[in-house]
Amino acid sequence: MAVLSVQLSFNSITHWMDLRSVGRPVPFWHPLLLELTSALAIGLLIPAVLAFERRFPLRWDTLRRHLPWHLAATVAFSAAHVLMMMGARRLVFGLLGIAYGPPSWLRAFGYEYLKDVRTYVLILAAVLAWRLLLLRLQGEARVLDAPESPADAPVAAGPAARPERFLVRKLRKEFLIAVADIEWVQAQANYVGLHVNGHDYLLRSTLAEFLQQLDPARFVRVHRSYVVNLDRIAEIEPLDGGDARLRMKDGSQVPCSRRYRAALGTAAAS
Repeated sequence: MAVLSVQLSFNSITHWMDLRSVGRPVPFWHPLLLELTSALAIGLLIPAVLAFERRFPLRWDTLRRHLPWHLAATVAFSAAHVLMMMGARRLVFGLLGIAYGPPSWLRAFGYEYLKDVRTYVLILAAVLAWRLLLLRLQGEARVLDAPESPADAPVAAGPAARPERFLVRKLRKEFLIAVADIEWVQAQANYVGLHVNGHDYLLRSTLAEFLQQLDPARFVRVHRSYVVNLDRIAEIEPLDGGDARLRMKDGSQVPCSRRYRAALGTAAAS
């Protein structure tokens, strides 16, 4: 929002100066109002862009599949921006008793689209930059590499060994996290967040893939975005509609959806 405020100020000043330079002096509030309605519409659309990026994340392995979706989303983003902006302007100018005669909707859309593409890209760039900053501050976890077996050693049959600990790099330091210390796990876009002793560490994986590496007797999925350590649950609070709230021993709370209640009960009783 701070970026939108700065952009609003600069655009209002330049718009006002441009009108004066062509012999159309107007009070300063006029271009300010025009820019304010545009910035407000964009601000209201940002949560939708963030949700869309979570549904179609942009990373190297998904770029070819998801980029066309984002190109199509720029059209919807610009159309919504223009409709909301022009609607707000008609309303405000009408309340002020001032005639507002903008160009046709299609003409306004054609003019605004290129600017809206730039805005859409800037929003995504800010999201990716913030994500990189979180990785820097929180650290990124990875599974410790298994020791190499001798070349002539027989290959053991059976399921792959589950990791007992993860390596976390944070601020140029490395930490070991025992799997048993993980209290709960949350899906976060392209990562899963490991909640350990009040701290969160990111691991590049989907929640389903990560769950396969954990002991099913200890870790249970309780929500489409959450997995919990059964040993860390202090209380299960039933809610209306069949959902529940899990109070963990560290004081945090994790949602449990109705879909996973039965599996939680079965795992806890076993």
